[in-house]
Amino acid sequence: MAVGILLVGGFGTRLMPLTKNTPKPMLTVAGLPVTEHQLAMAKKAGITTVVLATSYLSEVFIPYFGDGSKWGMKLLYAVEKEPLGTGGAIRNAAKFLPAGESIVVFNGDVLSSHNLPRQIQEHEAKNADATLHLTTVEDARAYGCVPTDSDGRVTAFLEKMENPITNTINAGCYVFKSSVVESIEPDCVVSVEREVFPNLVAHHGKIFGFIDNSYWLDIGTPNALLKGSRDLVSGLADSSALTSGLVESKGKDYLIMKGSHVDPSAHIGGGSCICAGAVVGAETQISGSIIEAGAQVGAGATIMNSFIASGAVVADFAKISTSFVTNTEIIEI
Repeated sequence: MAVGILLVGGFGTRLMPLTKNTPKPMLTVAGLPVTEHQLAMAKKAGITTVVLATSYLSEVFIPYFGDGSKWGMKLLYAVEKEPLGTGGAIRNAAKFLPAGESIVVFNGDVLSSHNLPRQIQEHEAKNADATLHLTTVEDARAYGCVPTDSDGRVTAFLEKMENPITNTINAGCYVFKSSVVESIEPDCVVSVEREVFPNLVAHHGKIFGFIDNSYWLDIGTPNALLKGSRDLVSGLADSSALTSGLVESKGKDYLIMKGSHVDPSAHIGGGSCICAGAVVGAETQISGSIIEAGAQVGAGATIMNSFIASGAVVADFAKISTSFVTNTEIIEI
């Protein structure tokens, strides 16, 4: 049975100001924190023990997720006093996992609907050291690319370049043989992308690519986060975390969570989500937006492509577009 590590310790610099008081994996997409959607994906693949590797604002995770029993999972927490890089974080978190199991690593800023059970199956069938989810993009210049040979074996890890030799890129979900993780030097800053993987290739390790072009999105910017939420609402991305017990009503272009109060005359569309505890007034128009739990939107307001944070109050007849709204400020995103 595979076990998991979820890397949720990043500062979320590209997502500022959304991450000023909230770590990026706890930002809301489609009514739930990003992390909750990722845990649903893990559980769907049979992974029920997961370590959350935390650092920045680590204290936010435990009150929400606890021991994981609410989700039928066992959740553990590895808190870094100082950021250790991706490889160091994986090594630090692995201390809490049983030895000998395949370790699946998820990046906290990726939404993916790829076939994770198949990735794990192929990894174990090949007795691989590591198996990486790779996805194909039209233009790989913005990414490091990962070429593979005819057997699917990774041949190199290449930095961003003007003329990429392949359009397959690292999609951020890895399956490791536990001994590979144990070989990472503990309590040191280590990059899995710049050190661990290239070293495996250089020493002829068994490192394979699992190419799957299902839905995949790096949600590292505010506009990408809003897109990810819209894609989950519309069903373009796997939304298995949205169980019937959580949802009041749902259509192809809207999602209203139980515990919210939405006036019947309000128009919610464009892939918007209204979270539990949010209040939306009469004649309000909301499109392509996220209204977090505890936010209040006044009557007659118009909100387009915006993130309304928990505790924010939008005045009657306000017009908000492409902005992040808190209880103290409105910032364009």
